[in-house]
Amino acid sequence: MTDTTTPPLRIAMVGYGFMGAAHSQGWRVAPRFFELPTGVEMAVLVGRDPGRTRAAAERWGWDETSTDWRSVLERDDIDVVDIVTPGDTHAEIAIAALDAGKHVLCEKPLANTVAEAEQMALAAERAAEKGVRSMVGFTYRRVPAATYARDLIASGAIGEVRQVRANYLQDWLSDAEAPLTWRLKKELAGSGALGDIGAHAIDLAQYMTGQTLTSVSGMLETFVKERPLRGEAIGLGGTASSERGEVTVDDLALFTGRFSGGAVGSFEATRFATGRKNAFRIEIAGSSGALSFDLEDMNVLHVYDATAPGGRQGFTRVIVTELEHPYMANWWPTGHMIGYEHGFSHQAKDFVEAIVAGAAPSPSFEEGLQVQRVLDAIERSSDNGSGWIPVE
Repeated sequence: MTDTTTPPLRIAMVGYGFMGAAHSQGWRVAPRFFELPTGVEMAVLVGRDPGRTRAAAERWGWDETSTDWRSVLERDDIDVVDIVTPGDTHAEIAIAALDAGKHVLCEKPLANTVAEAEQMALAAERAAEKGVRSMVGFTYRRVPAATYARDLIASGAIGEVRQVRANYLQDWLSDAEAPLTWRLKKELAGSGALGDIGAHAIDLAQYMTGQTLTSVSGMLETFVKERPLRGEAIGLGGTASSERGEVTVDDLALFTGRFSGGAVGSFEATRFATGRKNAFRIEIAGSSGALSFDLEDMNVLHVYDATAPGGRQGFTRVIVTELEHPYMANWWPTGHMIGYEHGFSHQAKDFVEAIVAGAAPSPSFEEGLQVQRVLDAIERSSDNGSGWIPVE
């Protein structure tokens, strides 16, 4: 059971969209399945629209609502700020929260620019000196099969890592008449497929291999340059609009990279892969074996042992639901699957444990900054067509 002898951590979450639902699920469920070192209270949900914010709070279990995140930061009864807003607001909210002494969980990518991410990392460093913790929400690290892959590679199970292949395929923008949302505006989202889903591929590849990308070469492409505006964007409420707006981010990112340990990687991130809804696949080949993970079969890790006798070689399908596998002892009996939402419970668990232990959580803002630098290098490589760009 969760420890109830110490004061609970009271959470304020800023934002209430898709990620707001996922994070709410994590905060609500984690204390009920894991023996946390302290309790968790979902205290305040913050959003710009009062009615929608109240409806989301009632649906997800938040105690109260606010439309002013700054006033929430002034409250002594708030311990953690969870940021699930569009990327253009991450830096301002996170830096203010850290300077106010609040622990911060911020969705990925950390920011929209390297400069913003650098300021956030500096704020996190200042805060850490006072015992205030911060973490980036690269939640796929906490899918048990992905965590297990990291553990196997670290143990030497596949030998020297030589090659990484990662692709993240979605098709939700393949319809050219799909409306222009905030994710398609550079000033709000920072980038398109590159930062939205390519950031996941970068982080998970680095996490699994234990290596960082040191140089990249890439290209970005925008297939549909203009899209219909939503009615509310031009004052028409929910009615349809014939007006169109410019798409200012990428639809597709293709890039290659060199890793700090000598491995090389190839990456693809697209929201135009017709027929693919959320296909995130990563395969890592080493000198004595290989691992393959597919988010659409997320309870499975395929493991190849090149040292086995020739007659017994082949990828082994490991169902990652045993008590010995990461996080699984607190869920269901062996063989019973978990889903997408469970990663957010694991994220909440790990963050709470780090806060109470006074430990540095991972991925840190510094790790988020490193991913931001990779994204920036890919974009610069595409913009100037100069090939390989070092990651600063």
